[in-house]
Amino acid sequence: MAPGKAATVAVAGRDIKVSRLDKVLFPDDGLTKGDLIDHCESVAEAMVPHLAGRPLTLRRFPDGIGGSGFFQKDASDHFPDWIRTEAVRSRTDGGTVHYVVCDDPATLVYLANQAAIEFHVWPSTVDDLERPDRLVIDIDPPDGTDHTVLHTVARRLRDVYTEIGLTPFVQATGGRGYHVAAPLDRSTGFDAVRELALAVADRLAAEDPDLLTTAQRKNKRGDRIFLDVNRNAFGQTFIAPYSLRARPGAAVATPLDWDELGRSRPAKYTTEKVRRRLMRKPDPWSAMDAHAASAEEALENLG
Repeated sequence: MAPGKAATVAVAGRDIKVSRLDKVLFPDDGLTKGDLIDHCESVAEAMVPHLAGRPLTLRRFPDGIGGSGFFQKDASDHFPDWIRTEAVRSRTDGGTVHYVVCDDPATLVYLANQAAIEFHVWPSTVDDLERPDRLVIDIDPPDGTDHTVLHTVARRLRDVYTEIGLTPFVQATGGRGYHVAAPLDRSTGFDAVRELALAVADRLAAEDPDLLTTAQRKNKRGDRIFLDVNRNAFGQTFIAPYSLRARPGAAVATPLDWDELGRSRPAKYTTEKVRRRLMRKPDPWSAMDAHAASAEEALENLG
């Protein structure tokens, strides 16, 4: 995207007005809003299937990541009519939240123009909000943890998933750790899925209590790696594949093949690396749904 104040881009049959393209969003890395829009256009084919049909929480930074960003669930009144929204009843206050659902590249580019840097998705879709089709455990390390240790933990999660009948997929989060995810057949609700995720995490933590923990309170974790299962609940989210992260370094959340894990780092993948990567190989998560399994059966196998 050429620098400048404003332009119109044609995306998926829609003309989208974009503005302030030279606004610097990542001061340490020199990435502008135009670069963010370029990234979203270049990854749209791989990224949109991971967003489609899911309530979306945006993390927006109109003044760049050095300013005060905010999380946005409710769609803004000024969003155009062609942006899909879905009304979801809040379990906390009984109100209604009108979530954006990004089903197409045009929506993705429009949201990028709103300085939406991070895209967080539910583990369930709007057509069956109560029954997740993703199980996600986040490997959340303390600062300074060696990446090789994280690789070992991810592989141990992979082995347990496989043992109990789940198909594991791994993602470098673009932050400090990795997600290990599994596709589900939506035969059970969130309570059973969270019970399964916690049982898997507890098992690993019990096997290596000096390294791993499932303690929710930070002051109980010490210098151990937190196996976070909190994404497996109604209304919770995880970082969408190919989303930029609002951190210095401008890393991208990147799905990996398991044989790539040993060469990876959680925040290794930049916008340029991801662009080149998708030109030479398909998205490793593209066939995830073909491996959907039952959380209830997996929990029985674990027992």
